[in-house]
Amino acid sequence: MSDKELKSFKEFWPYYLGEHRLPRNRFLHYIGTFVSTALLVWLVLTQNWWFIPLVLIAGYGPAWIGHFFLEKNRPATFTYPLWSLAADYKMFYFALTGRLKHEWPKYF
Repeated sequence: MSDKELKSFKEFWPYYLGEHRLPRNRFLHYIGTFVSTALLVWLVLTQNWWFIPLVLIAGYGPAWIGHFFLEKNRPATFTYPLWSLAADYKMFYFALTGRLKHEWPKYF
């Protein structure tokens, strides 16, 4: 990432996409997003709050593996945690709806 600080989610989104160019990395993110969301729903329904660390491990574990070992970059979560979380869900939704392939030409 450049030294320029991103000021909005609109500025962050192209940066986020650029950090997720490899399909295998994106797939790891989708797994993490799906599993962590399912766990979170289960935790709310069962009120087993002591499993909250599993939600974080399930969500961040696969994503960080994708960044450190596949993309060889630093996860955006370290600098922009809330925007990164929102972008994970946006990317997952766009992938499920077929819109993600239309996002790339806008920025790259």
